[in-house]
Amino acid sequence: MGSAWLFGAVASSALILGAAIGVRFRLPKRLLAILLSFAAGALITALSFELFEDAYERGGLVRAALGLLVGALVFTVLSALLDRWAQPRARPIPADEVEGSVKLDTDAAAADRPAAAASTRGAAGLALLAAVTLDGVPENLALGVSLGGAGSGGLALLAAIFVSNLPEALVGASSMRARGRSAASILVLWGACAVVLVLAVVVGAGPFANSDPETVSLPLAFAAGAVIASLADTLMPEAYEHGGPAVALSTAAGFVLSFTLSLA
Repeated sequence: MGSAWLFGAVASSALILGAAIGVRFRLPKRLLAILLSFAAGALITALSFELFEDAYERGGLVRAALGLLVGALVFTVLSALLDRWAQPRARPIPADEVEGSVKLDTDAAAADRPAAAASTRGAAGLALLAAVTLDGVPENLALGVSLGGAGSGGLALLAAIFVSNLPEALVGASSMRARGRSAASILVLWGACAVVLVLAVVVGAGPFANSDPETVSLPLAFAAGAVIASLADTLMPEAYEHGGPAVALSTAAGFVLSFTLSLA
């Protein structure tokens, strides 16, 4: 059980580290894109060899496939809802303000845009926090199960979780900070998320590890579906948008590192 606490602390420490960097520094978007694409490559290995393959071996193809599709569907629906919630709500403009608004000069209008953008980015930060929790819980359950009591497995999944948590927490914390949220409250939010994910590893290595293999296969497949949906919906598009074609190399590097660790 000690190894479960250790693995959980290491995996979740990336959330605290990323949040601390995000509230203190503004990193170049290109660097963030490289980190995100590296995480995507690592997660491709993890979901293939640590999550879905294990789910297939424990519960069969049908159960694994259904679990994956459910995980992808849940993540996609919740991500869409969070994106919609994160959009700034348009305020109805009374008729007597319409004429006056025409008289605003371009400088005043431009001065308003940063505030609106900051509000949107802040809401997106909360949405990203929710997304990390959504796919993080089953991922960390899988990490605990992969320890197999002896604590010898799960290195590839541990590495993939760490390198994906770091840039996601960094970007999310930076977005919250842009909205004006205090650094202390941001660290508390991401710290609470880290605690939940550590407990998920412990549960996976404890009660879940002794469950029926077919029962364990469901959260593993669900996690694989959530991960693959997050890759297609968030990580890869965000990385390419800000990093361009160069992110292909960092994605490949993440895949190679994670695959190498899976052989250990």
